[in-house]
Amino acid sequence: MESLLPSRPKTVEIAASAAQTAPAGKPLEIPVEQIDRNPFQTRMGFDEDKLDELAASIKASGVVQPIVVQARGDGRYTLITGERRWLASQRADKKTIPAIVREVSDVQAMEMTIVENLQREDLNPIEQAHAFERLSREFKMTQEQMAERTGKDRASIANFLRLLKLPVDVQMMLGNGQLSLGHAKALLALPADQISKIAWKVTSLHLSVRSTEKYVQNLLNPEMVAKPVQIPERVVDPNVREAEDRLRRSLGLKVTIEDKHGRGKVVIEYSGVDDFDAILAALGDRAS
Repeated sequence: MESLLPSRPKTVEIAASAAQTAPAGKPLEIPVEQIDRNPFQTRMGFDEDKLDELAASIKASGVVQPIVVQARGDGRYTLITGERRWLASQRADKKTIPAIVREVSDVQAMEMTIVENLQREDLNPIEQAHAFERLSREFKMTQEQMAERTGKDRASIANFLRLLKLPVDVQMMLGNGQLSLGHAKALLALPADQISKIAWKVTSLHLSVRSTEKYVQNLLNPEMVAKPVQIPERVVDPNVREAEDRLRRSLGLKVTIEDKHGRGKVVIEYSGVDDFDAILAALGDRAS
């Protein structure tokens, strides 16, 4: 029979046999080439420098935390969690990787992947938004249920989901770090047809979140923008004006007389000790 039927590679037979006999929850050493990437991965990309650092660490000390995989009927495995460790192990030229085999459905595997990524908090805001959207769309989870499963505040989940209302180009800015979550929240207050234009202006001017919030509010409420205070022109009686002029000439200082029906005050402005002494001298002369 063996001469008539194609034989399976020994590595596959060993791994498949181990998966069937290993105690539940115990890690196995599975060949990295027999593991396929998770099709439900929420993360859009990995930092290459950090991946190289992890590969160097794995080459020196091995994989500390096992990955989690789903066994398939063909002797292969599908990654559930631990993609960075799996990729870094390949870069470190590791032939096997410690893995815990879980007997789960595709739906359960997808949910585990999304929730695990959200709990790690290493996704960018748009990746998190898409993850919550998938939990809502594919698992019919409410925001309260998502909050319970991921440990996040329900209001935060609602804010992440609102990010998907941003234009695609603005989502890209948020994903690559040109804009922060705070910037995005401020921009969402604008009409949809203005968001992209203002987002590009915010990035080009390197506006802070606070400046962006103020800028957006000014656009939404132009009537609230502070206007220069109009100082009414001072109306002075000709006799009062003449008296002011005489005092200015006499003292060499700015003098203002505030008169109202024959009562008021004389304001003499000085800019230093010498001016003050001049005022006292002038008043003393007149007193004498």
